Amino acid sequence: MRKFFQEFQAFISKGNVLDLAVAVIIGAAFSKIVDSLVKDIINPILGVIVGRPDFTNLFIVLKDAPAGYTGPQTYEALVKAGATVFGYGAFLTAVVQFLLLAFSVFWLIKIVVTARARIAAEAARLLADKNAEEKKAADEAAKKAAAEKPAPQPAPAPVNAEELKLLAEIRDLLKASGNAAK
Repeated sequence: MRKFFQEFQAFISKGNVLDLAVAVIIGAAFSKIVDSLVKDIINPILGVIVGRPDFTNLFIVLKDAPAGYTGPQTYEALVKAGATVFGYGAFLTAVVQFLLLAFSVFWLIKIVVTARARIAAEAARLLADKNAEEKKAADEAAKKAAAEKPAPQPAPAPVNAEELKLLAEIRDLLKASGNAAK
């Protein structure tokens, strides 16, 4: 049982699950905005054009309410009273809400994808500029180091046998004079 809870905690802690939870919450809030847009702005405009301000009251009564019903003859009231009602207006409202929500999400995603592409392109350009500057600086440093490098010393001339004999005599004389001075 403890292992089960550890696995569940690991699952809940994953970033994807948290992202999904945030998306659901934002989606619910966004759905309310779209619902208000349809009910409060689009339906009245379409109502003026079509002649009815509220699509939810577009319906056909298939079976009347029980005898003695004297309430309002609206979709919701008739359904509550037990009448069988074909509510095509409510369906039209739901379709309009869905289309607006889908259109809004499409544009939101399009804007985010475009912005991300621009940011990635700008980052790539800046990185390329930085790499070019670093390469240029490294090339200049290499040129400067090559210019400051001292000239190579000439190789000593080869020594012949007579010179070796003379050098040995000088060494021996220096040793003898050093021992005499002590």
